[in-house]
Amino acid sequence: MVIRRSSGLRTLESALYRAGLGPVAGVDEVGRGACAGPLVVAACVLGPNRMASLAALDDSKKLGEAERERLFPLIKRYAVAYHVVFIDSTEVDRRGVHVANIEGMRRAVAGLPVRPGYVLSDGFRVPGLPASSLPVIGGDAAAACIAAASVLAKVSRDRLMVAMDDEYPGYGFAEHKGYSTRAHSAALATLGPSAQHRYSFINVRRLVLGEPAGQVDNDVRDDFDRMSPLGSVDSEMYDLREGQLSR
Repeated sequence: MVIRRSSGLRTLESALYRAGLGPVAGVDEVGRGACAGPLVVAACVLGPNRMASLAALDDSKKLGEAERERLFPLIKRYAVAYHVVFIDSTEVDRRGVHVANIEGMRRAVAGLPVRPGYVLSDGFRVPGLPASSLPVIGGDAAAACIAAASVLAKVSRDRLMVAMDDEYPGYGFAEHKGYSTRAHSAALATLGPSAQHRYSFINVRRLVLGEPAGQVDNDVRDDFDRMSPLGSVDSEMYDLREGQLSR
């Protein structure tokens, strides 16, 4: 199926609802590139008549913290359904980041109290969903249901990392939320990894092996993730930058 591009964040949902393929769920993750803390995945269904109440929706990375916090209860209020899944660092290490990401998306959609007629995922093909689906490149900035899922996941994870800062003092989780920064790397070198760190990430693994940790890019993934058969982007997905299916 090809959905042609038109302007607006709600184009995909509107087209799918008009085609009789609703309810439309969006699914997105936060914390993929962090070296500590969980991977958090959210799925969200926004009804066609409820989107006007969420006009400020956008990719959570483009919104400030205050705006995300303002939108968080509104999304929960106006969403037809939503579900948030937390995948802890141990499972991320065991599965690899990408496989854990895909599994989290499956769980988030499966946990929705309504069965979606169609699922839009942010960037990745997600096999095993209970409905037809379409991966959307840049989906959290292009589809309202994905943007809503992005905000739900981001705020849920940020709040957890702030609480985790009290349980594991000294790492600065409340500030960097588990991502690799100079301050985080310095704390790791001084304190060593906590139970919330991902040992599959190279900067954490180096410390375990007695090597200097250094600072790494936040999207560093372990070798298993790079070799995973699910690690490559699907050959067919909707690219909002081009307005057509990419092949």
